Amino acid sequence: MCVIFLAYKQNAKYPLILLANRDEFYDRPTAAADVWEDYPNILAGRDLVGNGTWLGVTESGKFSALTNYRDPAQEKGEFSRGDLVADFLKTEICAKEYLADVKSRALKYSGFNLVVGEINSERSELFYFSNQRDEIVELSGGLYGLSNHLLDTPWRKVEKGKSALAELISKGDLRKEVFFDLLADKTLAEDHELPDTGIGYEREKLLSSIFIETPIYGTRCSTVLTFTDEFDVDFEERVFVE
Repeated sequence: MCVIFLAYKQNAKYPLILLANRDEFYDRPTAAADVWEDYPNILAGRDLVGNGTWLGVTESGKFSALTNYRDPAQEKGEFSRGDLVADFLKTEICAKEYLADVKSRALKYSGFNLVVGEINSERSELFYFSNQRDEIVELSGGLYGLSNHLLDTPWRKVEKGKSALAELISKGDLRKEVFFDLLADKTLAEDHELPDTGIGYEREKLLSSIFIETPIYGTRCSTVLTFTDEFDVDFEERVFVE
C-alpha cells in the first residue's frame, strides 16, 4: 500500500472514510479482495507470497491498513509486513493491545506504517504505529494522510489527497465515484516538491503521484472503505493489474 487517506469523525453519516491505493510490482502474485476461506469473517485482498494483506476489514468492524516506509538502506525484515494487518483482523484483542504486541517485535519487520481500528456498537477507535518512531498514537477526529514516510508527512501527493478529500466532505459529495477519481490522480509532483528518500530523482518523480504507473511497478488496486453511523460497512476494490 502506497497511499492512504483517512477522514475520521469528519461527517455525521460516515464516521470513517478510508481511501487507499496499493502500489506493488506487477508480477507479484496477488488475490483480489474477497472473503477469506480460512477466516470467513475477513474481507481483504491477499498477497500470495507472504500470505498477508495490505488492507482489510472484518464483520465485527475491525479494520487495518499498511504502507511501507521507504528507506533503501534498511535491512530486509525477518517477517512479512502483510502479517501485521492480517494478524490484527484474525484476533479478538483491541487495537491498542495489539499494537503494544507489535511494538515489542517491530524491528523484525522492514519499515512500516500501520493503521488499526474498530468501529461498532461497543467502540470507535483508531490508532497509528510505525516502527520508525516507536510510538503508539491514538488518532482523534481529523483528516490524515499516509504514504511511504510517517503519518501526515507533507509529501505533495499526501497534501493533495487530503485537501481534495476535505473539499469533498465540505461539499457533502460522498459518492464512491469521486473518491475513486481522487485515487486515480496521475499528476506528478513538481521537482521542488519531491522528497529525498535516497532512491534518486527519476524514481522519486515516478512515485510522486497518487496513482502510479511505471513499466514494472505501480498502483495495482484502489479501495474505498466506509463505515456509517449505523455501523454498516462498504468495501469496494477496483483492480487494475491482476
